[in-house]
Amino acid sequence: MIVCVMDREKLQHYADTVQAFYRNAKRMPSYSELLSVWGFKSKNSVFKILSALVSKGFLQKDHTGRIISSRLQKPVRLLGCVQAGFPSPAEEETVDLMSLDEYLITHPASTFLLKVEGDSMTGAGIMPGDLILVQKNLSPKHGDIVVACVDTEWTLKYFEQRHGKVRLRAANKKYAPISPRQELIIGGVVIANVRKYK
Repeated sequence: MIVCVMDREKLQHYADTVQAFYRNAKRMPSYSELLSVWGFKSKNSVFKILSALVSKGFLQKDHTGRIISSRLQKPVRLLGCVQAGFPSPAEEETVDLMSLDEYLITHPASTFLLKVEGDSMTGAGIMPGDLILVQKNLSPKHGDIVVACVDTEWTLKYFEQRHGKVRLRAANKKYAPISPRQELIIGGVVIANVRKYK
């Protein structure tokens, strides 16, 4: 792999431009598009910058060699902990820098986002409109929340397995447990729930 030597600030600038494209277009830019975005005349220059971004962890390559997003988001300051019980005095002190996608996602190529519709998992704290992160390459364990296709219908439920039998259970008493009659396909295991308050 060809890696161009470049300081972290310059690499962050290039990563920011890729992130801006990704945010607006909902996909990664092509080499030709990066020629225009970065103002280069040769695809070789684009290749060198992308190689440096991969080398430093800003981007990743999937199993086909295609560039995918990794930790493009700028890190956010981690200021310590906060009590969820009784208030206690606190001083602002930067403990570390944390990138949310790096914190939440360990296998980008196997992870995807889904927007939640319906109220069957409100008892698990998953509300309509939330985004869930789902990882495909995990084997579900009893009690995991999964995205599953049951007899051709996709759903979000608790995965339960007892005595060799599988059923899917909602986190809302309005909904009865579901036992597959013919087919059960596990699309992935939920690893995180994301909600915006404002």
